[in-house]
Amino acid sequence: MNAPRRRAPKSLTPAMMDQVADRFKALAEPTRLVLLHALQSGEMAVGDLVASTGLSLANASKQLQQLHAAGFVSRRKDGLFVYYALADDDVLTLCDLVCGRVLRDVKAQERALVAR
Repeated sequence: MNAPRRRAPKSLTPAMMDQVADRFKALAEPTRLVLLHALQSGEMAVGDLVASTGLSLANASKQLQQLHAAGFVSRRKDGLFVYYALADDDVLTLCDLVCGRVLRDVKAQERALVAR
């Protein structure tokens, strides 16, 4: 049985819709999704994120800045180190929904190919 559909509140103004679109744009970069995935285990220093993802320092820093500007990650400075963490679990919920849908679509495509 499918869960009931949730709809966006009708009270969203055009400016608010622009903000929603900007947040989705922030998630449209695969590198940012890799960083969010790495942060699921908890707060990490930029150097640790670079080591765990294989990204360059410059690229990781740029993408983390974008995620921070969109409100998906928080950051704190401790001496020479900058630490990032997920701002909250909402982004993981969103990613779980989308990733689950992609996984279902891929499995359906695989079943269709096998059935041929």
